[in-house]
Amino acid sequence: MALISRRDAGKLLIGGSAGLLAVSRKGWSVPYIDSVVRGVQIGAQSYSFRDMGLDACIEAFKTVGLGECELFDGHVVPSNVKWKEQEKWWISAPASAFHDIRTKFDNGGVRIYALTYAFRKGVTDAGIEAGFKAAQALGVKYITSSSNVSVAPRVDQYAQKYKIMVGFHGHDDTRDPDEFSTAETFARAMKGASQYIGVNLDIGHFVAANGDPVVYIREHHQKIVTLHIKDRRKNHGANLPLGQGDTPIKEVLCLLRDNKWKIPANIEYEYGDDKHLDTIAEVKKCYAYCREALES
Repeated sequence: MALISRRDAGKLLIGGSAGLLAVSRKGWSVPYIDSVVRGVQIGAQSYSFRDMGLDACIEAFKTVGLGECELFDGHVVPSNVKWKEQEKWWISAPASAFHDIRTKFDNGGVRIYALTYAFRKGVTDAGIEAGFKAAQALGVKYITSSSNVSVAPRVDQYAQKYKIMVGFHGHDDTRDPDEFSTAETFARAMKGASQYIGVNLDIGHFVAANGDPVVYIREHHQKIVTLHIKDRRKNHGANLPLGQGDTPIKEVLCLLRDNKWKIPANIEYEYGDDKHLDTIAEVKKCYAYCREALES
């Protein structure tokens, strides 16, 4: 099998190539895990493995068979750094810290597609820029972010500077107009913004906020950075195993497949916190559900 560059391997992976891709870097080769199903990249938000440290998380990706990662910031910041000290940590962290994380994922055959970084109210300009510097050091072109609508214009300034696209992540809090939740909140953030401001659509949360992700994706697929695949009930209902809630997961995945829209569909396992389920086993079930939907 011919050796190709990391950049070219990434392009092929998201483009739906079959089989494992051998990649080269200074004399060694590691296969990327191929979790593309019928042209749709299935990966995971590493928050799914939040009960594990970074090394165990990478092993979990390998065990499940997922080759694409949306990197949860909790797998980046050292565990001994307190919440109130995290912005300071991001600002002072050397680029080598992020290079080391990227190398670990590369060695595991898992591609980091995006970094998750929060741009919440109260973040300083230095704190905003630190997120873009981290993404740059990781070698990714996308940030996904739980944020506030009012912070979007400040974030856009740095997104344009670093040419890194930000996908704002929604939840289901429709009471606060400054929280991302509905189509209208995303529209306000993107109004007048640059091409670097987009959406990280969590289809479960979107349904819990009584939105229709199929309609939204049809209308706004060009602005969607990644999808989060989870299942929830409408009207702020509970997280449930895939297929047991109101979220049209199969319809969404087939929409990507049939239209050849290259949007990573990242599993976000969230329903088992109160039941102490086996994380790897549950993510395997989620992956199997997605594969079955796409192969139907």
